[in-house]
Amino acid sequence: GLLLQEMTMAGLHELRFTEEKPLLRGQDAELENLDVFLSAVDTDWKEHDIETPYGLLHVDIRGSPKGNCPAILTYHDVGLNHKLCFNTFFNYDDMQEITKHFVVCHVDAPGQQAGASQFPQGYQYPSMDQLAAMLPSVVQHFGFKYVIGIGVGAGAYVLAKFALIFPNLVEGLVLMNIDPNGKGWIDWAAAKLSGLTSTLPDTVLSHLFSQEELVNNTELVQSYRQQISSVVNQYNLQLFLNMYNSRRDLDINRPGTVPNAKTLRCPVMLVVGDNAPAEEGVVECNSKLDPTNTTFLKMADSGGLPQVTQPGKLTEAFKYFLQGMGYIAHLKDQRLSGGTGTAQCCSALPSASMTRLARSRTASLTSASSVDGTRPRTCTHSESTEAMGQINHTMEVSC
Repeated sequence: GLLLQEMTMAGLHELRFTEEKPLLRGQDAELENLDVFLSAVDTDWKEHDIETPYGLLHVDIRGSPKGNCPAILTYHDVGLNHKLCFNTFFNYDDMQEITKHFVVCHVDAPGQQAGASQFPQGYQYPSMDQLAAMLPSVVQHFGFKYVIGIGVGAGAYVLAKFALIFPNLVEGLVLMNIDPNGKGWIDWAAAKLSGLTSTLPDTVLSHLFSQEELVNNTELVQSYRQQISSVVNQYNLQLFLNMYNSRRDLDINRPGTVPNAKTLRCPVMLVVGDNAPAEEGVVECNSKLDPTNTTFLKMADSGGLPQVTQPGKLTEAFKYFLQGMGYIAHLKDQRLSGGTGTAQCCSALPSASMTRLARSRTASLTSASSVDGTRPRTCTHSESTEAMGQINHTMEVSC
């Protein structure tokens, strides 16, 4: 079984899972119907257009604020919207067992939602900083105290900016495929040349998928090609892509490396597939963050969209991320109990103490694969408890 070690206020305990169902869902089932990207499991979602200092934001929300629980707020990547980016993940059964205890708020970047009107000629698309500065309006509109952000690619960059500018509004971040670096002149010129020789959907696909995926995973790639071309307004998409490509370096440094270093103060889980074009950027981002509150998860058998190809693994990692922050006291896993998962929200927890504990640890999650698919499951744990509050927790998981 998969051996995971979690830290609690009393110390450490071990959970052993017997894997009765594969963590990797068959992609044939996922892609049997292209509408899988756009379908919704329930009808509880409500759409809103929120006024912000830099224009309207389209938001889908489910639930209402529950006590001291944060809202889960998502932001999608370039070429997608919240449905194309997150539906597979949030519709996954085990993920719904978690999210039913939270408000879930999906944000679409300006003009990227399905059916969006085309921006007029000459429209100035918001900068990446301005996109981040639009989010407090969403938080205020719905009365959230703070949020746990889940972002992919460009959305991860926006949420990281948001957390840097408004740290008191962000309790935690899950950042997939984040690239903290702006494009240099060479990269900028290469992107311009690619834009002249490639169609917009092809340019977006090369951002979302690795070259190996583009060649070998044609069913998934072609499905996304069709959705990107038909669902997202191409003119609006081009504006968003241009703005993302003109981003500046994310102004973060590991504490102690430079004077007055800026960093993300909340717990962060960095996620990347082991066959993703963003792998190098995510590794560099990990090197710039505070190791005492950062978890790095490299997912095996996954490429540029781990939330689509590996929703089970990502759900499990997200569950433990929340537990480490103190927001889920207990959640039975169906593989362990054989029954329906249950969870308690943060209102039943000494969440402040749990959060302090989570922020005093160092965690690294690595998922490695083997060719034959029968991967050995190992867990290596090292700890130092020389002083209270100075706990270094490194965990490597092969799954």
